[in-house]
Amino acid sequence: MLSAVAAIALASPSLAADAKPDAVIKNRNIEARIFLDDRIKADAPLAADCLAEGRKWLDKNAADAASSRKQDPQFFKDGGWDFERKYSIRSVVADRYVSVLRDDYMDTHGAHPNSDVNTILWDKSESKRISIRPLFTETADNGATMKAMVKAVIASLRIEKKKRDTSETATEEWFKGVEPSLLKIGAATLAPSTEPGKSSGLTFHYPPYAVGPYAEGQYVAFVPWETLKPYLTPEGARIFGGARPKGDADEQQ
Repeated sequence: MLSAVAAIALASPSLAADAKPDAVIKNRNIEARIFLDDRIKADAPLAADCLAEGRKWLDKNAADAASSRKQDPQFFKDGGWDFERKYSIRSVVADRYVSVLRDDYMDTHGAHPNSDVNTILWDKSESKRISIRPLFTETADNGATMKAMVKAVIASLRIEKKKRDTSETATEEWFKGVEPSLLKIGAATLAPSTEPGKSSGLTFHYPPYAVGPYAEGQYVAFVPWETLKPYLTPEGARIFGGARPKGDADEQQ
């Protein structure tokens, strides 16, 4: 599982106030909610896995909030903390590999709320979390595969920054956190494809501050499968194909 963490000033959680959470903790210290999208709920093992992880997240933050109130009660004069986690399916490839986005919202009454984005790759046939390693012949740190991925990610980010007229931050300093390591390159998902059952490549998800200033918001870098072709295992070659759907780039940014 790959992670990227950053802060973002959000006015409120993204979900409608009347949506019913799948798990919740509410007391004078914190209100924290977990939401699973309908497609996750339709897959019982995946739903159970996400909910178990989500409940641990609720419990940890409830304990942290209680401790914080004890130490700094002045920060709770306007109420308790407000946390939310949403799990949503990004793609299903070969009726086996399910990419899940995990979006967190955290308001601890600091200067602004925080956000985090992470991803899960779920193997439906085994009912367990996996990594993208089995799709590539090698994924060693600083190896050929990871170096090719980083090069393609940064090229994609430069294109996106040019679209937003923010090329002045397309610098080595902002991109230094994108490293040739599966654990440091960014939170990855399998991108959908115009070819049914296939993936058009990898998308890497970066919250604000990860690869640019807060004001630029979130970035998603796309690496087409053709770039990865020399490094694919037979299973990787089997599941990649087609092109990225026209609307996918707009939906993800």
